[in-house]
Order: sequence, then structure tokens, then C-alpha cells
Amino acid sequence: MSYYGDFPSYTPQSVRKERNERKIKIMLKEEPDLKPVIIEGRNIAKTWWGKAWNNNLEIYADYSNRLARGRSYIRTGAIFDLKIETGVVNALVQGSRPNPYEVTVEIAPLDHELLEKIGELCQDNIKDLEELLHGKFPKELMQIFTLEEEGLFPRNEDIKFACTCPDWAYMCKHVVAVLYGIGNRFDQDPTLFFKLRNIDFSYLISKTIEQKM
Repeated sequence: MSYYGDFPSYTPQSVRKERNERKIKIMLKEEPDLKPVIIEGRNIAKTWWGKAWNNNLEIYADYSNRLARGRSYIRTGAIFDLKIETGVVNALVQGSRPNPYEVTVEIAPLDHELLEKIGELCQDNIKDLEELLHGKFPKELMQIFTLEEEGLFPRNEDIKFACTCPDWAYMCKHVVAVLYGIGNRFDQDPTLFFKLRNIDFSYLISKTIEQKM
């Protein structure tokens, strides 16, 4: 167990970022399929789906004491790999030890009854797939999607995680970094949100089509 955690003595973010960038370049030569998370600018997520995901994380008080450290890690390029599959995310996060820690985040699928309820509320509100993926839908639909406990985004109990680091905390900073990194991935490909939650996004579109027939 490491009482002080990673970086026991203060290391400036710029130094950590440069160090991580150098290591990623070396690792990519041996493992070209790695997908590091690269943050450009100050915002971790810029699109509606990415921002909504990260905002959802921050509404749970259980996570609040680790959020700042997680944001620091992702901004210094500490996530060397992050891959999203149905219901699970696997990642590598660099800490103070030579080898990156392995992080796994499991997300429960959206309850089918809840999806049907949300689908009914989508009627006449989503015109096409492009509109859905770009988050360009009415404000009331945004509120429905992000409604705590009843929207598309996972609840606290829907998220399970594990990290190979020695941190004693329930949620370590490496896990938090990965959770934020997921939001960043949605900027690049919002369909990954539906893949992660095992949602057929065409179902939400079909509800609008059925209503018009």
C-alpha cells in the first residue's frame, strides 16, 4: 500500500505530460494498436455526449474527492490506452511505477423498460440519426436523456471498476481518469456511448418513425 500514492513529491503537470508523451511514443512502436487519450485544449470533452457523460459522473458525491486528481491525470496524457466494448472499458494508465496500471470499468446495460419509456418520450423529437449523434435535439429531450436515475446515463450502482494500483481508495484516481477518458472518446465517436450501454440507437429513431406512420 502506498500512503502517498503516485508522485509522492510534487511534479509539475508539464513535466509529467512530457514524460508520458515520450513513453507513449516508445510503447506505440511495440504495440501500435494502443489508443491513448489525447486532450487538446482545456476541455476534456467538447461535444454534447462527452460533456453529458462527464457531467453525469460529477453528480455522484461518492466520486467527488477523486475527480480533480483524475482530471489531472488525463490532462497529462497518463491514459496510454482506452478501448470501449459492449458493457466494458479496458485501459492502461501510467502512475509512478514503471509499468502502467490496468483499469477495467464495467457499465451495466440500460434497463429495457427504462429504454422503452425513454423511447416513447422521443416520439416526434428526433428527426434522424445524425441529429441524435450530434446532440442536436430539443432541450426537453436533453433533460430526459440526462435525468438522474431515469435517463440514458449510468447510475452510481451501474458502474463497477478495478485497478491494479496499490491505492486503498474505493475509487482511485486512475479509474477516475478513465471515466473522464470515456467522455473524451464520445467526442470522437458518439456511437460508442450506445455500444457501451448496449443500446440499439436505431430504436430511439424508430419510435419517431412509428409515430409518423
